[in-house]
Amino acid sequence: MHENITALLIELGAVILALGVLGRIASRLGFSPIPLYLLAGLAFGHGGLLPLAASEEFVATGAEIGVILLLLLLGLEYTASDLVGTLKTQWVSGAVDFLLNALPGAAVALLLGWGPVAAVALAGVTWISSSGVIAKVVGDLGRLGNRETPVVLGILVLEDLSMAVYLPILTALLAGVGLAGGSITLLISLGTVSVVLFVALRYGRVISRAVSSDNPEMLLLVVLGLTLLVAGIAQQLQVSAAVGAFLVGIALSGEVAHGARNLLSPLRDLFAAVFFVFFGLSTDPRKIPPVLAIAFALAVLTALTKIATGWFAARRAGISTAGRWRAGGTLVARGEFSIVIAGLAVGVEPRLGPLATAYVLILVILGPIAARYTEPLARRVFKPKPVLAAAGAPAAEQIDDTADTRS
Repeated sequence: MHENITALLIELGAVILALGVLGRIASRLGFSPIPLYLLAGLAFGHGGLLPLAASEEFVATGAEIGVILLLLLLGLEYTASDLVGTLKTQWVSGAVDFLLNALPGAAVALLLGWGPVAAVALAGVTWISSSGVIAKVVGDLGRLGNRETPVVLGILVLEDLSMAVYLPILTALLAGVGLAGGSITLLISLGTVSVVLFVALRYGRVISRAVSSDNPEMLLLVVLGLTLLVAGIAQQLQVSAAVGAFLVGIALSGEVAHGARNLLSPLRDLFAAVFFVFFGLSTDPRKIPPVLAIAFALAVLTALTKIATGWFAARRAGISTAGRWRAGGTLVARGEFSIVIAGLAVGVEPRLGPLATAYVLILVILGPIAARYTEPLARRVFKPKPVLAAAGAPAAEQIDDTADTRS
């Protein structure tokens, strides 16, 4: 027993220290640490350079907590009124986003003969952009005040809210639930989301007051305990623990949400890193090369479809051409949600894990590059030709889209 605890502490200490070093390297280089965490998991996992033994079970539990905290903190970013307002104004763009980006993943899974359940899972992997990576990129590029930024955030909000419906459906399919059971799960999910939004709109302040505390320790314990309890109940109802955590975040608002974000962000970062490592641990690095060409082709295709999505959404919002290209390029990155979805479905199709790992590694690196260079490249490629003025008429003026960079 003593030897097991000693080995566990040594392995955990080594893993967490390695994650800290990798995070610092990523910060120095100015990109997301997610690909480095995945690579660390591949190195520590089965078939890797230094397999873990004593801490694997603990890391698996930490990974589950990581997903729950990711979704909780995501929910805390939004209010119910924000979500309802975005649904009303951007649902068309959200539908286009789904069609352009989910269908390629589903089509590839079916062409590979993986079956309909794996197709639903891979559709989610290619559909959902990385809110965390994109938020960092927008801040780093100084685009928080750009006119296209609310459009980008609106798409991300719709994708995040869609997870409250998508994840229960995927969970039901993975559990082998039939049509009737799946329909019941979907109705429970839709009903739960609707009730939470209604209660948050009408009684959000009351709930927040009940949870609120001037003592940071008490606030941390109450919010974390409530989240884990609701996540467990949601999992029992096959609605997904992650969705339960997301709904808790939505229900809290104001000072409570702000305080909870400050207290839980370090925990989220720690356990999210553990989650990415665990996904890498469960993926045999020797299985990545056979699917690398498919992952690269799918990454290029869905990078283009995300650019088209952003362009369309910004056009609907009346943003000029330069802003449309910036919006599209900003949406390219995939990350945490793609890994969450693949982690759920890896038992159905073993090749899904290696494919998702390679896919996310490519797009989490390509995403910031696309955000920075899509608009300048598009300006060069689609440079408008000068229009010859008619005799006696003034020369046609060209509109400078760069004037659109601030609201």
